[in-house]
Amino acid sequence: MTPDPSRRLFLGAAASVPLALTLGAPAAHAADSAYVMSYFTETTSLGAGSDYGLHLAVSTDGLQWMPLNQNNPVVTPTEGALGLRDPFVLRKQDGTFVVLATDLKGTDWSYVSQYVHVWNSTDLRTFTGYHRLKLHDMNTHCWAPEAFWDAGRGQYALIYSAVNSSGHNVIMVNYTTDFVTASAPQVFFDPGYDVIDGDMAVGVNGVNYLYFKKDQTLVGARSTSLDPGSFTAFSTGVAHGGTEAPTLVKSLTSGTWWLWGDTYTPNGVFYAWQSGDLSAGTWTALDQRTYTQPVNSKHCGITTITGTQYSNLVAKWGAPAWNRLKSYNFPDRYVRHADYVGRIDAYPFDLYTDSQWKLVPGLADGSGVSFQSVNYPTRYLRHYNYQLQLDVNDGTSTFAGDATFYRTAGLADPAWSSFRSYNNPTRYIRHSNYVLRIDPVSTATEKQDATFSVGY
Repeated sequence: MTPDPSRRLFLGAAASVPLALTLGAPAAHAADSAYVMSYFTETTSLGAGSDYGLHLAVSTDGLQWMPLNQNNPVVTPTEGALGLRDPFVLRKQDGTFVVLATDLKGTDWSYVSQYVHVWNSTDLRTFTGYHRLKLHDMNTHCWAPEAFWDAGRGQYALIYSAVNSSGHNVIMVNYTTDFVTASAPQVFFDPGYDVIDGDMAVGVNGVNYLYFKKDQTLVGARSTSLDPGSFTAFSTGVAHGGTEAPTLVKSLTSGTWWLWGDTYTPNGVFYAWQSGDLSAGTWTALDQRTYTQPVNSKHCGITTITGTQYSNLVAKWGAPAWNRLKSYNFPDRYVRHADYVGRIDAYPFDLYTDSQWKLVPGLADGSGVSFQSVNYPTRYLRHYNYQLQLDVNDGTSTFAGDATFYRTAGLADPAWSSFRSYNNPTRYIRHSNYVLRIDPVSTATEKQDATFSVGY
């Protein structure tokens, strides 16, 4: 099934989707120059591509993301539900990491667990000390755990969503020094209605911010204290359809803040907004050209890391052996094959592997490129009557020529890419009515149609 709002009816309250309280902006270390994203994967059909383990991606700019380990999990729970949702990575005061996650596999929103998954890691390359930490005795869940350092208490505050005696989800808090034992739970934030998916930014010009999900929108609360019960909602809500899992991230190179949200209409599309001032409580939507989420990613958490940690993560887990191509003028669409026809379609779609390509040396000229299908590896994109289709390589020189293209600077944006035909050199790959063709390109619209981002 595809998740929908009806799943949230739990213990008589509209409980929304799993809470992801991502400590949006932990205090960055001076040497931080990159970001790591934690997430799990889920497709629209909950079929192939859904995985309830810990996934990681990295970025140097906080917007364009490269999944690690071929978008496979780096570690998977071995207790409780044997799966996770809403993973969160915190860099602790000693520079090492702790990973927290909801104890839930799949979409059984009635599943009761008083526990969260916990791992320790020095480098996010190895994970040790796995255990589940019990947080309460109520007949409910611990959705989307997150943690932040409360300097006044000298402890970590571990926050999560649970349905308490109020009958609706509130954000609870337990305090811990080691993530092995924790204090008794307290109510951290309860505005009187169902709230999940909180995310903290601590100590921003003397103010602490808590973003959360209210109904289908992302809303902010703030307090000059970190005390339970001290936060008051203040911001203008943002959404793109049904939106959840807010994640606050501070740019490492400017004063910009980003607010990420995860939609469930359709399931698993990330949108991002930006602001230059958290205190204003207003956000401007980012153009989807500027950011790309890992394929099938759900409910992300983002943490800053050093350049060395970034390099070590890539060395350990590897870059993807495939790419996806995003359309310039329809940035919600990606190049894919459907019924062996080349086209651009809106993400997400099943099967997601239809949009994964290996850009291999050109079959007719090694200085060019050919597009080899990941899920049909004997087939390549080639033009036939000027339309692109996915055909089996028959080994002929004609096929090789039809399937070879020269990658050039993007005709609409030189930071992007365009692809000129090898054997029809006046023609470029472009989309027309969402179908891929090779055509002469001259107008501004045609140039946009022929421009793509090669990413993951």
